[in-house]
Amino acid sequence: MKTLFKTLSLRYAVIKRGWSPQQNLFYGFLTYVVVGTVLLCLPWLQKTSASILDHLFIATSAVSTTGLVTISVFDTYNIGGQIVVMLLFQLGGIGYLTFTTFMLLSTTRKITPWHKSILNTEFTLPITIKIRDFLKSVILYTAIMEVLGAMLFFIAFTRNGMPAGEAIWSSIFHSISAFCTAGFSLFNSGFTDYVGDNFINIIISMLAICGSLGFIVITDFGLWLKNKAHKLSFTTRIVIWGSLILLSFGFVFFYFFEPTISSLSGNERLLGAFFQSMTAMTTVGFNTVDFGAFVLPMLLVTTFLMYIGASPSGTAGGLKITTLTAVFAIMKSRLKGRKNITFLGKTIPFERLYIATSSFIFYTLLIALGTFLLTFSEDFKFEKMLFEVASALGTVGLSTGITGDLSSFGKGVIIFLMFVGRLGVLTFGLAIWSKSITENERDILEEDIAV
Repeated sequence: MKTLFKTLSLRYAVIKRGWSPQQNLFYGFLTYVVVGTVLLCLPWLQKTSASILDHLFIATSAVSTTGLVTISVFDTYNIGGQIVVMLLFQLGGIGYLTFTTFMLLSTTRKITPWHKSILNTEFTLPITIKIRDFLKSVILYTAIMEVLGAMLFFIAFTRNGMPAGEAIWSSIFHSISAFCTAGFSLFNSGFTDYVGDNFINIIISMLAICGSLGFIVITDFGLWLKNKAHKLSFTTRIVIWGSLILLSFGFVFFYFFEPTISSLSGNERLLGAFFQSMTAMTTVGFNTVDFGAFVLPMLLVTTFLMYIGASPSGTAGGLKITTLTAVFAIMKSRLKGRKNITFLGKTIPFERLYIATSSFIFYTLLIALGTFLLTFSEDFKFEKMLFEVASALGTVGLSTGITGDLSSFGKGVIIFLMFVGRLGVLTFGLAIWSKSITENERDILEEDIAV
């Protein structure tokens, strides 16, 4: 039996090395989803039964760190099932192969070219950051933030009257969920009961912002703290300024123009406006007010924030701030008649521009396609379906309350979008199509095209 297992393992290793990095990521995350679904289907991990489709939905939502749910996690799964869900969004949050490669570093101090190619594909690291430094910062930073978050949550929950035993588990679960921007909660009403609780709002915001800033930014800051001569990368500066602008943009609109929030008292109104802007931009997916009651303009503002998302190489989803910056830089440089594409006095490499424009087009097309498909099977208002699609592809987890009422087809569409959103739209495209290109590029004649 051992010999057979060893033989199969070796053959599988050979097969994996024959795949492209994109295909390895595709099948890696798919494996997480399948294993998670099988585990959640086990009767002894459940309080009440649910359909296989719902278990698949929860597993995909967890691996993709989205947080959309068709069934209540607390009411459906016992402590064992809840642990499985937590492990899935923990793995999804830190990324495929991150932990195993870190362990490889800890034992052999060598990273194979296979590991390096996959990690570079998943995280798209700038040349100023080495993979060894990056992996160490990912694991250590994640552990520190999640432990700190759990301790703070425990204080907050017990102060609000929660029994100590329940508070321990809730603190661990919600700390990991917040840092991984997973949006999963053991409270069926989310955090709406804590809209005016300063402490809990601060804890969630701290964890979500720290997770969504991205491991590139954290690694960069860590290197700067060690050596003041180290200059913060162009990526880090864009992420920080972009995050501040988007947070401020959302806060102003929610504070002044959303009746659900403007009807709150002074402190609750401030917290509500900031939290809803933060949760959409960081894609953490928690909410302290009901998005289903939002007026149409504010639903569109939230959709815009979810569409953009936060930083690359972090726990957040969305198109990414850096991608939108590159597209904006192209437009700005074209309008000024410049040949080179620049932003903040820096020239952006054409390879990055190709990736950014491709991501922008593909991402936007998927949102349009997903919304179009839902209009065939669902009977909800258009803006609610658009909101749901943007939340799924952006791995946000916010909803106007329609997720549980989706048809089987609608759930299938959302499952697909959540998976693609976690994998990355370009990674997904390359995983599907890169091996099917058989044309010899030397045989393709160059031809001009008017655009």
